[in-house]
Amino acid sequence: MNFTLSALVSQCGLILIAGAIGHPSPMSAQEPILRATLTGHSRAVTSIAFSSDGAILASGSSDKTVKLWAVATGKSTLTLRGHSDGILIVVFGATGKTLASASLDNTVKFWDVITGKNTATLDIGSTLMSVSLSKNGKTLACALANRTVTLWDVTTRTKTTTLIEHEDLVTSVAFSPDGKTLGSGSADHTIKLWDVASGRNTATLRGHSATVTCVAFSPDGKMLASASDDHSVKLWEVATAKNIKTLTGHTNFVFSVAFSPDRTVVASGALDKTVKLWHVATGQNTATLSEHTDMVYPVAFSPDGRVLASGSRDQTVILWDIPAPKRK
Repeated sequence: MNFTLSALVSQCGLILIAGAIGHPSPMSAQEPILRATLTGHSRAVTSIAFSSDGAILASGSSDKTVKLWAVATGKSTLTLRGHSDGILIVVFGATGKTLASASLDNTVKFWDVITGKNTATLDIGSTLMSVSLSKNGKTLACALANRTVTLWDVTTRTKTTTLIEHEDLVTSVAFSPDGKTLGSGSADHTIKLWDVASGRNTATLRGHSATVTCVAFSPDGKMLASASDDHSVKLWEVATAKNIKTLTGHTNFVFSVAFSPDRTVVASGALDKTVKLWHVATGQNTATLSEHTDMVYPVAFSPDGRVLASGSRDQTVILWDIPAPKRK
């Protein structure tokens, strides 16, 4: 398949496509089981996120809407409308009562999950590629096409910091669990780590041979996973900034990565229409899920690790049950 220069939206933002930690057992050696296929969006599903209690799944779409789903039933409970262009990212606040959505209209909207009311709107003022919300919900990081990352105070709705060091557009940002470090991936093929308090670039991770499309920290903050247009996922040790594993097996661009809550598994979604699960300690591909009929954009684990969700250009979200590990 040949590609001209085109734009695609993924879990981690807008992507430009041009032609020593022990070895715990993986969370399950069994293949995930398809629980439900959620339909209702009229265009590609570009982002998904679970609420902190795992009861609600939010999905953002190129159809300009955000949908809330009851995970237990697979039923859509609310549709949030207000953006004038496709959704890039959806992310829940720490309490699960607030949801933020970032859009190609270059705004970030905050929503009351119970009422569906839009409670605040930030006009970013630049071409928005991706966002991340700190765990305490106080700081918003925005990845921009002008090669910068901006930090915003959510309470005052004001920009506090501009981070400038990438040599091409910034495609993805992610806060570490403690909120002290920010990771940013770029079309310049690098990942940068930033000290949030000082705005200082503390490390630059090099190794990908194409655009870095998504970055995600492990739940303990010790590792970072990156996905790339070079068809690979890389795992990095944050403390040393060293690449500790490269996961290969996808046959096309990888759009998204997510760690399981116990950090033993990484999930990845790709242009090859598959979701792959990888054992972090060994780098082994433990499962390949091929139910989607078009490219897979976002992947996300529920907070308890028992459900995996994936979204696709086929306009669906699929929920997968992760079997409990067998007791020896």
